[in-house]
Amino acid sequence: MPADPRDLLAQLGRRRVHLRWSNLFGVVTFACLLVLAVTGILLSLTYTPSNDLVTYTGPYGPLQGATVTEAFASTMRISFEQTGGLLLRQTHHWAALVMPASIIMQLLITFFSGGFRRPRRLSWVLLVGAFVLVLLAGWSGYALPDDMLSGTGLRIVEGVVLSIPVIGTWVAGWMFGGPFPGQIIENLYPVHSVIAPALLVVVLAIRAALALRNGQARPAQPAGSAQSAGSAQSAGSAQSAGSAQSARSAQPTAALGLRLWPDAALRAAGLVWITASVLVLLGATSTISPVWSYGPASAGEVGAGSQPDWYMGFLDGALRLVPVGWETEWMGWTLTFATLVPLVVIGTYFVLLVAYPFIEEWVNQDREVHNVLDRPRNVPVRTGIGVAGALFYGILWGAASADIVSTEFSVSFESVITVLQVALIVGPPLAFEVTRRICFGLQRKDREIALHGHETGRIVRLTNGAYVEIHQPVDDAERARLAVAPVPAAPGRPDDRGRFSGRERLRGALSRQFGAGHTNPSHTNPSHTNPSHAVASAGRDRSPSTDKDLTRT
Repeated sequence: MPADPRDLLAQLGRRRVHLRWSNLFGVVTFACLLVLAVTGILLSLTYTPSNDLVTYTGPYGPLQGATVTEAFASTMRISFEQTGGLLLRQTHHWAALVMPASIIMQLLITFFSGGFRRPRRLSWVLLVGAFVLVLLAGWSGYALPDDMLSGTGLRIVEGVVLSIPVIGTWVAGWMFGGPFPGQIIENLYPVHSVIAPALLVVVLAIRAALALRNGQARPAQPAGSAQSAGSAQSAGSAQSAGSAQSARSAQPTAALGLRLWPDAALRAAGLVWITASVLVLLGATSTISPVWSYGPASAGEVGAGSQPDWYMGFLDGALRLVPVGWETEWMGWTLTFATLVPLVVIGTYFVLLVAYPFIEEWVNQDREVHNVLDRPRNVPVRTGIGVAGALFYGILWGAASADIVSTEFSVSFESVITVLQVALIVGPPLAFEVTRRICFGLQRKDREIALHGHETGRIVRLTNGAYVEIHQPVDDAERARLAVAPVPAAPGRPDDRGRFSGRERLRGALSRQFGAGHTNPSHTNPSHTNPSHAVASAGRDRSPSTDKDLTRT
């Protein structure tokens, strides 16, 4: 990187970025992080992270004279006595709710578009790590007000930790610092205010550096436009006169997008300002976390209808979907599967999420650099896996509100849980197959459009008396998006003695399954070179073999 700031700005000015709606979620994440940092620092000036008991003497009448912790008393003081304190608390909470949503959207977009492949595998791992850190920061902050709602959540966490065989009692004692509630506020405060935010900033900074080094992945473009983009990108990173001359000869640059500096940077700054303004508006007008209504936490009481923040709902839902009484004894230890199975399932889910780019690369033996994003329909198996995984997460998330659904719709709680248990087993495989079939159908539709163009509704009569519809040819940009070529599977490879190991047999079988309908953009596919010919010959030169090709996946 250049040492002179002017050289750095000049280099950033030569870089180009494409404006796509999917790129805005990263800016929203940064805006939420900025709002959380500012409001969190201001709140920390008057918040007291302590489980010591005091008598509440504040202005809120219903709680006057009640015995509360210093953490709860300071939260009440911020809400009712500090100027702008309630605005800070609610804005902080709203930003903490929006940030996980923006990261989840980034995960979904990156997965379905194949943006996790080389050279961006590490960026994907860091994005998953950022989501885990946001969950950690949110959960630790959820407990700090020490109200009845957060106390109920901490009680559930203690029960889950205690159910872990052998080490559960030790871990619970280490977390809580003694019998519940112990010193949990003092222990969670540094996690929420220092450890998780610092790690999150480091992770996001590394992702930004990787994005600057690897450049921006783009959708499929016409060959000339893609060449120009590649030339301009290389010119942005090169320092020689020859590279600059190559960039100038690669004009026009109109299709390359905006300059990273100052155009794209100023647009991003504007979105940061808009996002922060919306969060402040929510904090000023929408009540959230009314701790005075919940009351102080109590070790012997549980709030009815307690719900965690939405981003932690999948953990609560996983606990609710486990069958009742699912436990056994082994060598004198009671194994409670009602808590162990959800921990294993959620842990496996996140491990597979991190490892998926490496698994797909191993299955397909694909070690090429990918700077062009996939259309989800062109990779049916990956898209099906993504939909199945999202549905699995969604069912767990929905199960966290099973009691609310039961009371609002006047149905039994047991029936809601039973339906969700069946959906958790049957839903993901069914969603995978349905999604895969939809992708096949969309591919056939794209092939029809690429060969014959778009329907116009204009019917003309030919000289031989036949009637045909005039089709509008596709332009170069759309042809680049629709022109695809099948990707062959990577069969298992024998060893030196010509034998197939079990590992290679498995990989070959998985590669054949993954290759069903898998296509990549192709700018030289002969069936897409002259759509106007297809328009002229519509209804006249179509043969049975052509119809078969059009409908075959």
